Amino acid sequence: MNVRGLRYATAVLVLVSATGVLAQQPPLNPERAARIDALLQRYVDENRIAGAVALVLHDGKPVYERALGWSDKEAGRKMTADTIFRIASQTKALTSAAVLMLVEEGRLALSNPVGQFIASFDKTTVAVRGDIGATAVAATRPITVRDLLTHTAGISYGTESHIAPLYEAKGLGPAAGYGWYTADKDEPVCETMNRLGTLPFVSQPGEAWVYGYNTDVLGCIVERASGMPLDRFIDTRITGPLRMKDTRFFLAPGDRARLAAVYASRSDGTTARAPDGARGQGHYVEGPQRNFAGGAGLLSTARDYARFLEMIRNGGVLDGVRLLSARSVALMTSNQVGTLHSPDGLGYSLAFETVERYGASGMSSVGAYGWGGAYGTRYIVDPDARVTMILMIQLLPNLTDVREKFPNVVYQALGDAPRTGSEPR
Repeated sequence: MNVRGLRYATAVLVLVSATGVLAQQPPLNPERAARIDALLQRYVDENRIAGAVALVLHDGKPVYERALGWSDKEAGRKMTADTIFRIASQTKALTSAAVLMLVEEGRLALSNPVGQFIASFDKTTVAVRGDIGATAVAATRPITVRDLLTHTAGISYGTESHIAPLYEAKGLGPAAGYGWYTADKDEPVCETMNRLGTLPFVSQPGEAWVYGYNTDVLGCIVERASGMPLDRFIDTRITGPLRMKDTRFFLAPGDRARLAAVYASRSDGTTARAPDGARGQGHYVEGPQRNFAGGAGLLSTARDYARFLEMIRNGGVLDGVRLLSARSVALMTSNQVGTLHSPDGLGYSLAFETVERYGASGMSSVGAYGWGGAYGTRYIVDPDARVTMILMIQLLPNLTDVREKFPNVVYQALGDAPRTGSEPR
């Protein structure tokens, strides 16, 4: 560029900066962001969800936050930004982070056999379907910590027809709500997991991606390797340092009015209040409060959970507090299972589902990662877009498509083009 051209470009930049045009360009286009409101409000108005809290961060700063509808219709409580939700499988990411912390300290190795920490896992079995039921055969190799982190241990939630009666007899599978629920058990999680190890699993270690009790087993391993209960480890090592004041396994009595009620999808698409117990409201306020389920037990708020996700997005550090090394975070956010999780562009890391091909998960960029929970919650971290998004609802079962639509109406309001996979990572 010649001198005259440089002066002209500089003058334009000064003029634009002086008028505030550059500074005022929002990460989300306001007109397009209104579509997020419209989507969520429509689902509330049609009684397809009772209420929701949605939060979007760009470069770590909130650019969208809404609380719509009701946290408890029958009690007349409206949804608020600090409403507490049952986050179910969103717990898994925190437990996985706890495991990586112990790996960094040399207390664990990803190759450690699970039997080193839980006796019943020393020799496990696999149920093979036959013409007249199932036969238990010996596992071809020991299950490892890495198998559990990647959900390749062959461990399900025990609801498959050929093993369900065996699991139910041990208080698991059909006897545990929809399979994953243990908050009502009056026993430590390691006792539950030791009992799990006596049951046959559904696949040989390393041969398939099977979603199930894997991270609950990891919760016990955290306890055994650290020498402290899982709730205390997460409090002292993760939620405390990150100032996640509303994230815990069981609710403080004074916060009861902040806990959203659970609703259930009906066949006509509308909702009704879910029953008490394991398949509904749960035992998060009143109950034994002894079983800390590393796979599905935590309560949290959108703002709290966003702090954890931002720590991950920032490479293990937030507000000057480092919880994990950047290398551990890279393990937690990159595909570790090849095509076992999906043959069509989705992977699974040591904690999250990962996007390997643009279009495999809506408008998410290649390199994005996330997951959700059984009560309908969902989150996505998209490093390319510099965005973290969270949707909190309480719907069990959730028969709506709102958590599939939510990310796309966020993405369409962004101005940046996504990384599609052809660019270097």
